[in-house]
Amino acid sequence: MNVANQSCKGVEDFQVYQHQVYAVVYSLILVPGLLGNVLALWVFKVYVRETKKAVVFMMNLAMADLLQVLSLPLRIYYYLNNTWPFGHFLCMICFYLKYVNMYASIFFLVCISVRRCELIMRPLRCNTSRRGADWCVCGLGWLLVCLCCLPFPLLRSHSGGGPASNSSSGRPPAAVCFSELPTRDVGAPAVWTLLVLAELLGFVIPLALVSACTCLTAGSLRGPAAVAVPDRGEKRRALRMVLSCAVVFLVCFAPYHITMPLDFLVKADALSGCALRELVLRCHPVTLCLASLNCSLDPLMYYFTTHEFWRRLSKPEMPESISLSRRLSCMTGGEDSEGD
Repeated sequence: MNVANQSCKGVEDFQVYQHQVYAVVYSLILVPGLLGNVLALWVFKVYVRETKKAVVFMMNLAMADLLQVLSLPLRIYYYLNNTWPFGHFLCMICFYLKYVNMYASIFFLVCISVRRCELIMRPLRCNTSRRGADWCVCGLGWLLVCLCCLPFPLLRSHSGGGPASNSSSGRPPAAVCFSELPTRDVGAPAVWTLLVLAELLGFVIPLALVSACTCLTAGSLRGPAAVAVPDRGEKRRALRMVLSCAVVFLVCFAPYHITMPLDFLVKADALSGCALRELVLRCHPVTLCLASLNCSLDPLMYYFTTHEFWRRLSKPEMPESISLSRRLSCMTGGEDSEGD
């Protein structure tokens, strides 16, 4: 794939730079992302029956992150060895999982923000458990994300298909994978349509929803306390959760969606000026790495903003007899041991 005009100096080593950035960042993400998300699923499996505070959405977010983390070892191997010996199908699966994780994470971050905001703004309406409805929303979200992400692998040609697939680095065609695969010629209108839809559905609308939830939740702290939610500490915890979703969204996904259309213009030879082209080509891999960083940031968000998560990790599991004794003590007037 021709990534830059050959007349521009200093861009021919872009592929080496890209591989180095991906190999280092993915290696740093792998272990904390794997341990953090496995631990999160273990905790949420217990508390999904005890609370209605968006735990179902957090479980699905952890599953989305774990899917991408499991594909990182193959990515790291490719970027360290500059070759892909695992076949075209596995290449497409790893390539596909990258975008499924990104947009599934965006979807579930929005769901978490909306649910926490809803519990504060309309506590009586959300007083009953809605786990069944939450699972339906998650199922529809997975289906929508998986269908919408199909163009990413489908627009890539088989690396062994014809002279257009020859790599500029001199490697045999079968050795390349991911973004270095040749792009199918589907016409500029179709590509621009997909690009606009990705920006609108995957970035602009979710950003507006997360921003609105943040403002509404923050505003609830200034108003009079609702009868059903008299504890302002509960509102502060909700605000921390919504703010954390907004921070993860802005840090991980906003930079990528800013550079994505610019990267497309560069690779389509629609941008002139070597300095601008090189800046885009060097910034885009960094923003793609930031999009993967959410795999490690999400477990931190769970710990610092979710009371059930913090409570389970901060206190050792009590034997059943002790737990029963404390419940009986509460019933007879003892100190309440349960959290929110």
